[in-house]
Amino acid sequence: MNNSVTNTARLLGAGLRALLVLTLVTGVIYPLAVTGVAQALFSDKANGSEVKADGKVVGSSLIGQQGYSLDYFQPRPANGLGENSVNTQYKLILSGATNRSGDNPELIKWVKEAKAKVVKENSVPGYAVSAAQVPADAVTSSASGLDPDISPQYADVQVHRVAQRNDVSVAQVQKLVDDHTEGRTLGFVGEPRVNVLELNIALKELIKGD
Repeated sequence: MNNSVTNTARLLGAGLRALLVLTLVTGVIYPLAVTGVAQALFSDKANGSEVKADGKVVGSSLIGQQGYSLDYFQPRPANGLGENSVNTQYKLILSGATNRSGDNPELIKWVKEAKAKVVKENSVPGYAVSAAQVPADAVTSSASGLDPDISPQYADVQVHRVAQRNDVSVAQVQKLVDDHTEGRTLGFVGEPRVNVLELNIALKELIKGD
């Protein structure tokens, strides 16, 4: 009987020591090591790819914002699954696509209305936008609804409107778009893109400079 109790106590003691060691290694040492390496080598990405303006964080380069006035470049539509009433720059609280088929009548209606809106908003005196100029990303949301980028084509469609509303030249605004256009990753992955938040920060700096 005593031997059985002793063996049980030894087993419990060994199990407890194993638990403490594993907790220390996997719950403390490993997370600290990973965090340290991430901060040392990839601090920008580890901290959420923060974007700063005027000395403060204004967003992330990975998450699209909504609510820009027409003085600024507009992002992709954000047809998510829910809204956040607290932070209106990030209205989506549940991201996701609508999952409607390409021939869904409701989706077709949304796209036609969105295209007409893009044409109307971006047609200014001396420059008329045609429906054929409006790219797909201007009238559809991404799979997550949080896409931070737009195509260079959509940015180009907005150049004349942005220039007129801010009383700067078209050439100046077009240069901003060109400077903020990123090519395909590694030369072949994805599509050329323009980060809307970073572009609008540069636009704000241009306006202030004038």
